[in-house]
Order: sequence, then C-alpha cells, then structure tokens
Amino acid sequence: MVFGHLLVLMRIRGASMDPTYRDGGFTFCWRQRYAFSPPARGDVVAIALSGPSVLYLKRVVGVENDTIEFRHGTLFVNGSEWKEPYVKHPYDWTWPERTIREGHIYVVGDNRAMSTDAHTFGETPVSRVAGAPLW
Repeated sequence: MVFGHLLVLMRIRGASMDPTYRDGGFTFCWRQRYAFSPPARGDVVAIALSGPSVLYLKRVVGVENDTIEFRHGTLFVNGSEWKEPYVKHPYDWTWPERTIREGHIYVVGDNRAMSTDAHTFGETPVSRVAGAPLW
C-alpha cells in the first residue's frame, strides 16, 4: 500500500538537476508532501508531465504572482536577486521578465550550465506536482 501510492521509486535520468541529483541515482517521491500546502520557492518537486509514470525533478523558482527574470546568469524574483546555493555551475541565461499565473509555478533544473535546449522547464500548473523527493 505504501509503495506506489504514497512513495514512488524514482530513477534519476539526465543531468539537469546536477549536482543535487546525479544521473543514475535513485530517490523516492513522497506523494503527500503537498497535500495541505502548495510548493514554495526553492523546493524540489516531482512534476508529472507525461502521465503518472514519468516524473521530472525540478526546482521551484517562482510561485503564482511572482515576477521572475534571468539576467546574465542571475535569477531575480520580484525585482530582487534570489540566492541559489544549490546552483554550482556558472551559467549565462538571460530571459525576459515574466509573471507566474495563478495556480502555477515556474520550475527549472539546478544544472544551469547545460544549454536551455537540453532542459525541460517552465511554467506548469500546481496540479501537475506529484510530490517531492524524500532526500
């Protein structure tokens, strides 16, 4: 009952969350993590983009009504620089300012040294959040 319903084994594939989660590693997704409160900025969440059996681990960098922007490798949230100690590799992303819609979050991987073409990221409905990794 616990496995498959409350805990889902996840195998990490890809380097978009490196170094927080390494390619080939494992974790469990705790499905009840957001049963009573929405994800917060800075949380790592499991996103169901391709049905319930394919989950993506991503970092929440913006929540509803936040304004986010990347300037030459620095994240700005609501006009202020957002410190990201989990990002270990320098990057140079520059994206225009955007406001996150109600009921949505904005997610990206921690490995920003990868090209944006290699990432699955963006604004997604909170309803797609399947839970959070246990570690």
